[in-house]
Amino acid sequence: MSQLGVGIVGARFAADLHATNFRPLRGTKVALAAVCSRTRAEAQAFAARHDIPRVFTDYRELIAAPDVEVVDICSTTDTHHEVAIAAAGAGKHVIVEKPLTGAFCEATTSRESMLTQALGNADAVLEAVTRAGVTLCYAEDFVYAPPVAKLRRLVEASGGAILELRGEESHSGSHAAYAARWRSSGGGSLLRMGSHPIGVVLHLKHWEGRRRHGRPIRARAVTAEVAGLTRLPAVADLRRYMSTRAVDVEDWAVAILTFEDGTMATVHSNDVTLGGVRNVVTAYLTNAVVHANITPNTTLTAYAPDAAVWGDEYISEKVETKAGWQFPSPEEDWMRGYPQELEDFVDAIRERREPLSGAALAREVVEVIYAGYLSAATGRRVELARP
Repeated sequence: MSQLGVGIVGARFAADLHATNFRPLRGTKVALAAVCSRTRAEAQAFAARHDIPRVFTDYRELIAAPDVEVVDICSTTDTHHEVAIAAAGAGKHVIVEKPLTGAFCEATTSRESMLTQALGNADAVLEAVTRAGVTLCYAEDFVYAPPVAKLRRLVEASGGAILELRGEESHSGSHAAYAARWRSSGGGSLLRMGSHPIGVVLHLKHWEGRRRHGRPIRARAVTAEVAGLTRLPAVADLRRYMSTRAVDVEDWAVAILTFEDGTMATVHSNDVTLGGVRNVVTAYLTNAVVHANITPNTTLTAYAPDAAVWGDEYISEKVETKAGWQFPSPEEDWMRGYPQELEDFVDAIRERREPLSGAALAREVVEVIYAGYLSAATGRRVELARP
């Protein structure tokens, strides 16, 4: 079978992750055909780093390229839905970074309106890919992370049922300018980071439901709180080590999910956690407990009294200092599931099947997050529309 031609939209952090983790598939299953960035110089630099033959500054031109069969959307979140719809309309398969979409408006907009807008954007994408008969791959790496894969195998081996899930992604703040404001980001830590742990707890209940009953177990209700902790007057005069630039979006969030079978999940996501990225999920079963540390993990630990000891050697994402005890992952991308994710996507497209992380998960993540924003604004539990 011939290689799939992939065009990447975006040329920054997420795009670098994807291009790097396509490498094991290049020359056999994948050809990186093109990259698109609004800035030609940035696109050219990216193309040079990753040996990509062509650059574009208009995603529509990339989509129209005959040798681009898959459009990999790694651009800012506010563009995801429009690029995905255009790609599907041209008959191209779609890979889209998390979250699928959102509500890109002023922070003062009612949360009811945001929920409606976000679901409208998500449904427009799903309708476009269904109408075109193309595959939508939702790039939620937690689903593919080896600790989570092992968690699934342990749950299956135990024969037990999941009673509660607890998930978290937290760190000390995004450096991306677009993440500071609702109009460009669609929300703060609940959307930008919470989409990871929300995605994985939803996935695990979908998976459990299909395994035990032949259909996914979906979220039924959401209760949430959000806050802007780094903007509180009480800390205004104190030195902060967080790098969050949040202007009108939250930097702290907690959501409680109730599933159709009455089981529960709790999700934390914030920009106020020092010490590097914290990506964890725990499953509490009727007969066991399984705790998955994606990051940090103790595969390798290292200590230095001075950060300069390690020179330019990479330690891990978003640590404020290289001094003290550290958790340098020998293969960070692999531990987080990026190469496994992209291989499943490529195989799913070639085999005309659904990927492990696909359209249904992508839409439900958006639904739960914006129901969470509505809950936080109104102080009440939000019931989700279910047949």
